[in-house]
Amino acid sequence: MKSKKLSEVIIKNFKSNGFVLLEPDVLLDSEYIIERSGEKFRSSMLTFENEDGKTMCLRPDLTVASCINYLKKKTNSKIYYSGQAYRRSNNKNSSFINEQLGIEILGSKNQIEDDFKVISTILSSVKKIKNKKIKVRVGNISLFKNLINALDMPERWKLRLIRHFWRPNYFEELLKRLQKNTDIDPVTFDTDKKKFYEMKKMKQDKEVAGRSIAEILNRFSKKIKDPRSFSDGKQIVKIIKSFLKINCKLSKLDETLSEFAKKNNLKKNIFKELTSIQNLKKLKEDVNFIANFGREVEYYTGIVFEVFSGTKEIARGGRYNDLLKSLGAKKKIPAVGAAINLKNI
Repeated sequence: MKSKKLSEVIIKNFKSNGFVLLEPDVLLDSEYIIERSGEKFRSSMLTFENEDGKTMCLRPDLTVASCINYLKKKTNSKIYYSGQAYRRSNNKNSSFINEQLGIEILGSKNQIEDDFKVISTILSSVKKIKNKKIKVRVGNISLFKNLINALDMPERWKLRLIRHFWRPNYFEELLKRLQKNTDIDPVTFDTDKKKFYEMKKMKQDKEVAGRSIAEILNRFSKKIKDPRSFSDGKQIVKIIKSFLKINCKLSKLDETLSEFAKKNNLKKNIFKELTSIQNLKKLKEDVNFIANFGREVEYYTGIVFEVFSGTKEIARGGRYNDLLKSLGAKKKIPAVGAAINLKNI
Protein backbone atom coordinates (compact mmCIF):
# COMPACT_ATOMS: atom_id res chain seq x y z
CA MET A 1 0.00 0.00 0.00
CA LYS A 2 2.84 2.34 0.90
CA SER A 3 4.51 1.60 -2.43
CA LYS A 4 1.29 2.36 -4.29
CA LYS A 5 0.90 5.74 -2.56
CA LEU A 6 4.51 6.67 -3.29
CA SER A 7 4.04 5.70 -6.93
CA GLU A 8 0.97 7.90 -7.18
CA VAL A 9 2.92 10.90 -5.85
CA ILE A 10 5.75 10.32 -8.34
CA ILE A 11 3.43 9.78 -11.28
CA LYS A 12 1.52 12.96 -10.47
CA ASN A 13 4.82 14.85 -10.61
CA PHE A 14 5.78 13.21 -13.90
CA LYS A 15 2.45 14.27 -15.41
CA SER A 16 2.74 17.82 -14.13
CA ASN A 17 6.11 18.04 -15.92
CA GLY A 18 4.56 17.07 -19.25
CA PHE A 19 5.34 13.35 -19.43
CA VAL A 20 2.73 11.01 -20.96
CA LEU A 21 2.15 7.37 -19.95
CA LEU A 22 3.64 4.66 -22.14
CA GLU A 23 3.29 0.97 -21.29
CA PRO A 24 6.16 -0.89 -22.98
CA ASP A 25 5.70 -4.57 -23.84
CA VAL A 26 6.66 -7.09 -21.17
CA LEU A 27 7.66 -9.79 -23.68
CA LEU A 28 10.34 -8.98 -26.24
CA ASP A 29 12.10 -10.82 -29.04
CA SER A 30 15.44 -11.62 -27.38
CA GLU A 31 17.26 -12.23 -30.68
CA TYR A 32 16.12 -8.82 -31.91
CA ILE A 33 17.74 -7.15 -28.89
CA ILE A 34 20.95 -9.20 -29.04
CA GLU A 35 21.35 -8.81 -32.80
CA ARG A 36 20.92 -5.05 -32.70
CA SER A 37 22.48 -4.15 -29.35
CA GLY A 38 25.25 -6.70 -29.04
CA GLU A 39 25.78 -9.17 -26.23
CA LYS A 40 25.39 -6.83 -23.28
CA PHE A 41 21.93 -8.13 -22.29
CA ARG A 42 22.35 -11.85 -23.11
CA SER A 43 23.72 -12.98 -19.73
CA SER A 44 21.05 -11.09 -17.77
CA MET A 45 18.01 -12.06 -19.86
CA LEU A 46 15.27 -14.37 -18.62
CA THR A 47 14.41 -16.22 -21.83
CA PHE A 48 12.09 -18.98 -23.05
CA GLU A 49 10.83 -20.40 -26.35
CA ASN A 50 7.26 -19.70 -27.41
CA GLU A 51 5.04 -22.20 -29.19
CA ASP A 52 6.56 -21.18 -32.55
CA GLY A 53 10.07 -21.91 -31.35
CA LYS A 54 10.96 -18.23 -31.17
CA THR A 55 13.21 -17.14 -28.29
CA MET A 56 11.49 -14.51 -26.19
CA CYS A 57 12.52 -12.71 -23.01
CA LEU A 58 10.98 -10.71 -20.22
CA ARG A 59 12.05 -7.11 -20.74
CA PRO A 60 15.50 -6.74 -19.16
CA ASP A 61 15.42 -2.96 -19.23
CA LEU A 62 12.51 -0.51 -19.40
CA THR A 63 14.49 2.05 -21.37
CA VAL A 64 15.19 -0.50 -24.11
CA ALA A 65 11.56 -1.69 -24.06
CA SER A 66 10.35 1.93 -24.32
CA CYS A 67 12.68 2.60 -27.25
CA ILE A 68 11.43 -0.48 -29.12
CA ASN A 69 7.84 0.65 -28.51
CA TYR A 70 8.68 4.14 -29.72
CA LEU A 71 10.17 2.85 -32.98
CA LYS A 72 7.37 0.37 -33.70
CA LYS A 73 4.34 2.40 -32.68
CA LYS A 74 5.53 6.02 -33.13
CA THR A 75 4.47 6.88 -29.59
CA ASN A 76 4.82 10.20 -27.78
CA SER A 77 8.42 11.32 -27.39
CA LYS A 78 8.14 12.55 -23.80
CA ILE A 79 6.98 9.53 -21.83
CA TYR A 80 6.84 7.98 -18.39
CA TYR A 81 6.41 4.35 -17.41
CA SER A 82 5.67 2.33 -14.30
CA GLY A 83 6.49 -1.34 -14.17
CA GLN A 84 8.98 -4.14 -13.71
CA ALA A 85 12.21 -5.05 -15.45
CA TYR A 86 13.45 -8.63 -15.19
CA ARG A 87 17.09 -9.58 -15.26
CA ARG A 88 19.64 -11.80 -13.60
CA SER A 89 22.36 -10.31 -11.46
CA ASN A 90 25.79 -11.47 -10.29
CA ASN A 91 24.77 -10.32 -6.82
CA LYS A 92 23.22 -13.33 -5.04
CA ASN A 93 21.14 -11.08 -2.79
CA SER A 94 19.56 -9.16 -5.69
CA SER A 95 16.03 -9.88 -6.88
CA PHE A 96 15.55 -10.47 -10.59
CA ILE A 97 12.49 -8.20 -10.46
CA ASN A 98 13.17 -4.45 -10.49
CA GLU A 99 10.25 -2.12 -9.75
CA GLN A 100 10.78 1.12 -11.63
CA LEU A 101 9.16 4.45 -12.36
CA GLY A 102 10.93 6.27 -15.13
CA ILE A 103 10.85 9.02 -17.72
CA GLU A 104 12.39 9.33 -21.17
CA ILE A 105 12.67 12.09 -23.76
CA LEU A 106 13.03 10.24 -27.07
CA GLY A 107 14.01 12.42 -30.01
CA SER A 108 15.49 14.97 -27.63
CA LYS A 109 15.74 18.28 -29.51
CA ASN A 110 17.68 20.36 -27.00
CA GLN A 111 20.33 18.33 -25.21
CA ILE A 112 21.10 20.86 -22.46
CA GLU A 113 17.46 21.69 -21.76
CA ASP A 114 16.29 18.05 -21.90
CA ASP A 115 19.12 16.73 -19.72
CA PHE A 116 18.14 19.27 -17.09
CA LYS A 117 14.43 18.48 -17.47
CA VAL A 118 14.96 14.79 -16.79
CA ILE A 119 17.29 15.29 -13.83
CA SER A 120 15.21 18.06 -12.22
CA THR A 121 11.97 16.05 -12.64
CA ILE A 122 13.51 12.95 -11.06
CA LEU A 123 15.01 15.03 -8.25
CA SER A 124 11.75 16.86 -7.47
CA SER A 125 9.92 13.49 -7.47
CA VAL A 126 12.40 12.01 -5.00
CA LYS A 127 12.15 15.06 -2.73
CA LYS A 128 8.38 14.63 -2.49
CA ILE A 129 8.77 11.18 -0.95
CA LYS A 130 12.16 11.28 0.79
CA ASN A 131 12.97 13.39 3.85
CA LYS A 132 16.65 12.55 4.22
CA LYS A 133 19.30 14.68 2.56
CA ILE A 134 19.57 13.99 -1.16
CA LYS A 135 22.86 14.00 -3.03
CA VAL A 136 23.68 13.75 -6.73
CA ARG A 137 26.61 12.17 -8.54
CA VAL A 138 27.27 13.05 -12.18
CA GLY A 139 29.67 11.97 -14.88
CA ASN A 140 29.94 12.34 -18.62
CA ILE A 141 30.95 9.47 -20.92
CA SER A 142 31.67 11.85 -23.82
CA LEU A 143 34.43 13.59 -21.81
CA PHE A 144 36.30 10.28 -21.56
CA LYS A 145 35.91 9.76 -25.33
CA ASN A 146 37.20 13.28 -25.98
CA LEU A 147 40.24 12.62 -23.79
CA ILE A 148 41.08 9.34 -25.55
CA ASN A 149 40.73 10.90 -29.00
CA ALA A 150 43.03 13.77 -27.96
CA LEU A 151 45.84 11.45 -26.82
CA ASP A 152 48.68 10.57 -29.18
CA MET A 153 48.30 6.82 -29.66
CA PRO A 154 47.35 4.41 -32.46
CA GLU A 155 43.74 4.43 -33.62
CA ARG A 156 43.24 0.76 -32.75
CA TRP A 157 43.94 1.52 -29.07
CA LYS A 158 41.54 4.47 -29.07
CA LEU A 159 38.77 2.29 -30.50
CA ARG A 160 39.38 -0.45 -27.94
CA LEU A 161 39.46 1.80 -24.91
CA ILE A 162 36.29 3.65 -25.91
CA ARG A 163 34.47 0.47 -26.88
CA HIS A 164 35.27 -1.36 -23.62
CA PHE A 165 35.05 1.55 -21.18
CA TRP A 166 31.80 0.11 -19.82
CA ARG A 167 33.57 -3.17 -18.87
CA PRO A 168 35.80 -2.05 -15.95
CA ASN A 169 37.65 -5.35 -15.42
CA TYR A 170 38.48 -5.86 -19.09
CA PHE A 171 39.28 -2.16 -19.44
CA GLU A 172 41.90 -2.52 -16.67
CA GLU A 173 43.44 -5.44 -18.57
CA LEU A 174 43.63 -3.25 -21.68
CA LEU A 175 45.43 -0.55 -19.71
CA LYS A 176 47.97 -3.10 -18.47
CA ARG A 177 48.60 -4.24 -22.05
CA LEU A 178 48.84 -0.68 -23.30
CA GLN A 179 51.31 0.16 -20.54
CA LYS A 180 53.57 -2.72 -21.62
CA ASN A 181 52.81 -2.20 -25.33
CA THR A 182 51.50 -5.77 -25.52
CA ASP A 183 49.34 -5.71 -28.62
CA ILE A 184 46.70 -8.21 -29.64
CA ASP A 185 47.63 -11.86 -30.02
CA PRO A 186 48.83 -12.59 -33.62
CA VAL A 187 46.51 -15.61 -33.93
CA THR A 188 43.52 -13.47 -32.94
CA PHE A 189 44.58 -10.77 -35.38
CA ASP A 190 44.90 -13.28 -38.24
CA THR A 191 41.47 -14.73 -37.40
CA ASP A 192 39.94 -11.25 -37.46
CA LYS A 193 41.70 -10.51 -40.73
CA LYS A 194 40.23 -13.65 -42.29
CA LYS A 195 36.77 -12.61 -41.09
CA PHE A 196 37.41 -9.14 -42.54
CA TYR A 197 37.80 -10.56 -46.06
CA GLU A 198 34.75 -12.80 -45.60
CA MET A 199 32.64 -9.79 -44.58
CA LYS A 200 33.75 -7.84 -47.66
CA LYS A 201 31.67 -10.31 -49.72
CA MET A 202 28.53 -9.71 -47.63
CA LYS A 203 25.81 -7.10 -48.21
CA GLN A 204 27.37 -3.86 -46.96
CA ASP A 205 24.13 -2.42 -45.54
CA LYS A 206 23.37 -5.47 -43.38
CA GLU A 207 23.42 -4.60 -39.67
CA VAL A 208 25.19 -6.52 -36.91
CA ALA A 209 24.88 -5.24 -33.31
CA GLY A 210 23.60 -1.88 -34.52
CA ARG A 211 26.36 -1.26 -37.08
CA SER A 212 26.36 -1.89 -40.82
CA ILE A 213 28.89 -4.28 -42.35
CA ALA A 214 30.41 -1.26 -44.12
CA GLU A 215 30.97 0.53 -40.77
CA ILE A 216 32.57 -2.56 -39.22
CA LEU A 217 34.90 -3.05 -42.20
CA ASN A 218 35.90 0.61 -42.14
CA ARG A 219 36.91 0.39 -38.47
CA PHE A 220 38.86 -2.82 -38.96
CA SER A 221 40.59 -1.40 -42.03
CA LYS A 222 41.93 1.40 -39.82
CA LYS A 223 43.25 -1.18 -37.37
CA ILE A 224 45.09 -3.08 -40.10
CA LYS A 225 46.76 0.08 -41.42
CA ASP A 226 47.62 1.40 -37.94
CA PRO A 227 51.34 1.40 -37.03
CA ARG A 228 52.11 -1.66 -34.88
CA SER A 229 54.89 -0.13 -32.80
CA PHE A 230 54.03 2.20 -29.95
CA SER A 231 56.36 3.20 -27.13
CA ASP A 232 54.45 5.80 -25.10
CA GLY A 233 51.88 3.48 -23.55
CA LYS A 234 53.12 3.98 -19.99
CA GLN A 235 52.63 7.77 -20.12
CA ILE A 236 49.25 7.44 -21.85
CA VAL A 237 48.00 5.05 -19.17
CA LYS A 238 49.19 7.44 -16.46
CA ILE A 239 47.11 10.26 -18.00
CA ILE A 240 44.01 8.05 -18.35
CA LYS A 241 44.23 6.82 -14.75
CA SER A 242 44.77 10.37 -13.52
CA PHE A 243 41.60 11.51 -15.33
CA LEU A 244 39.53 8.64 -13.91
CA LYS A 245 40.54 9.66 -10.37
CA ILE A 246 38.92 13.09 -10.72
CA ASN A 247 36.25 13.47 -8.03
CA CYS A 248 35.23 16.99 -7.08
CA LYS A 249 32.37 19.29 -6.22
CA LEU A 250 30.56 20.68 -9.23
CA SER A 251 31.68 24.19 -8.27
CA LYS A 252 35.34 23.09 -8.65
CA LEU A 253 34.95 21.21 -11.94
CA ASP A 254 36.18 23.92 -14.34
CA GLU A 255 39.25 24.55 -12.24
CA THR A 256 40.00 20.82 -11.80
CA LEU A 257 39.74 19.99 -15.52
CA SER A 258 41.76 23.08 -16.47
CA GLU A 259 44.58 22.03 -14.13
CA PHE A 260 44.44 18.47 -15.48
CA ALA A 261 44.68 19.65 -19.10
CA LYS A 262 47.56 22.00 -18.31
CA LYS A 263 49.50 19.37 -16.35
CA ASN A 264 49.22 16.86 -19.20
CA ASN A 265 49.85 19.33 -22.06
CA LEU A 266 46.34 18.92 -23.45
CA LYS A 267 44.19 21.50 -25.21
CA LYS A 268 41.65 23.14 -22.90
CA ASN A 269 38.79 22.65 -25.34
CA ILE A 270 38.87 18.82 -25.17
CA PHE A 271 36.44 19.15 -22.24
CA LYS A 272 34.11 21.57 -23.96
CA GLU A 273 31.00 19.34 -23.56
CA LEU A 274 30.37 20.44 -19.99
CA THR A 275 27.30 22.62 -20.39
CA SER A 276 24.77 19.95 -19.36
CA ILE A 277 26.72 19.27 -16.18
CA GLN A 278 27.41 22.92 -15.36
CA ASN A 279 23.70 23.58 -15.87
CA LEU A 280 23.03 21.46 -12.78
CA LYS A 281 24.24 24.32 -10.59
CA LYS A 282 20.69 25.62 -10.93
CA LEU A 283 19.49 22.66 -8.85
CA LYS A 284 21.18 24.07 -5.74
CA GLU A 285 21.90 20.52 -4.59
CA ASP A 286 25.00 18.76 -3.31
CA VAL A 287 26.43 17.61 -6.68
CA ASN A 288 29.70 15.75 -7.16
CA PHE A 289 31.43 15.13 -10.50
CA ILE A 290 33.12 11.72 -10.73
CA ALA A 291 35.00 10.96 -13.96
CA ASN A 292 34.86 7.20 -13.35
CA PHE A 293 31.09 7.16 -12.80
CA GLY A 294 28.38 5.71 -15.06
CA ARG A 295 30.30 2.92 -16.79
CA GLU A 296 28.02 0.01 -15.88
CA VAL A 297 25.62 0.48 -18.81
CA GLU A 298 27.03 0.33 -22.33
CA TYR A 299 24.46 2.50 -24.08
CA TYR A 300 25.14 5.78 -22.24
CA THR A 301 26.91 8.35 -24.43
CA GLY A 302 26.85 11.64 -22.50
CA ILE A 303 25.82 12.89 -19.08
CA VAL A 304 25.09 10.18 -16.47
CA PHE A 305 23.74 10.77 -12.99
CA GLU A 306 22.64 9.11 -9.77
CA VAL A 307 20.43 10.43 -6.99
CA PHE A 308 21.08 8.83 -3.64
CA SER A 309 20.16 9.15 0.02
CA GLY A 310 22.62 7.84 2.59
CA THR A 311 24.13 4.75 0.95
CA LYS A 312 21.07 3.91 -1.15
CA GLU A 313 20.74 4.67 -4.84
CA ILE A 314 17.28 6.14 -5.38
CA ALA A 315 17.43 6.93 -9.09
CA ARG A 316 19.81 6.73 -12.03
CA GLY A 317 19.84 7.85 -15.66
CA GLY A 318 21.66 9.51 -18.49
CA ARG A 319 21.90 10.37 -22.16
CA TYR A 320 21.94 7.61 -24.78
CA ASN A 321 22.15 9.04 -28.29
CA ASP A 322 23.12 5.79 -30.04
CA LEU A 323 20.62 3.31 -28.57
CA LEU A 324 17.63 3.97 -30.85
CA LYS A 325 19.78 3.55 -33.96
CA SER A 326 21.14 0.26 -32.63
CA LEU A 327 17.54 -0.88 -32.12
CA GLY A 328 16.55 -0.17 -35.71
CA ALA A 329 16.19 3.59 -36.30
CA LYS A 330 17.56 4.72 -39.69
CA LYS A 331 19.62 7.45 -38.05
CA LYS A 332 20.74 8.54 -34.59
CA ILE A 333 17.90 9.78 -32.41
CA PRO A 334 19.10 11.74 -29.35
CA ALA A 335 17.50 10.57 -26.11
CA VAL A 336 17.80 10.95 -22.36
CA GLY A 337 16.02 9.29 -19.46
CA ALA A 338 16.10 8.05 -15.88
CA ALA A 339 14.32 5.68 -13.52
CA ILE A 340 13.51 5.66 -9.82
CA ASN A 341 14.18 2.38 -7.99
CA LEU A 342 11.12 1.90 -5.78
CA LYS A 343 12.82 -0.86 -3.77
CA ASN A 344 15.27 1.65 -2.28
CA ILE A 345 12.70 4.22 -1.21
